[in-house]
Amino acid sequence: MPVDVEIVSPEKRLLARAVDMVVMPGSEGDLAAMPGHAPMIILLRGGVVSLHEGGRVTDEFFVAGGFAEITGERCTILADEATPLAELSRAEGETRLADAERAYDEADKSDITTLGPFMDRIQSARAQIESAKA
Repeated sequence: MPVDVEIVSPEKRLLARAVDMVVMPGSEGDLAAMPGHAPMIILLRGGVVSLHEGGRVTDEFFVAGGFAEITGERCTILADEATPLAELSRAEGETRLADAERAYDEADKSDITTLGPFMDRIQSARAQIESAKA
């Protein structure tokens, strides 16, 4: 019995099909969604979503963050940004990291409530650099 997965970014729907398992980068660690999974909504960190069929990885996407809604039959990933791993650019990740670090350096450190999103951008850019093959 497969799980229906859908990966959606603000620009488009990247994928919709049935797979055996979806492994995604949850904010508190990687999480696998399989048939019969308990319903939940999770926050995603920057990292790689892997789709598994027949005991092997068939597709990989980089997500820059977002949310995933999981049920026993379905996994919907609402990504801030999603890119097939084969199309991911290390150079673009390095540019994003430099921009994120510059924004953090210029941020008002006395207002700690604003620092979280800056750190999320830095983490996501680092994850992009680590995930990129080119």
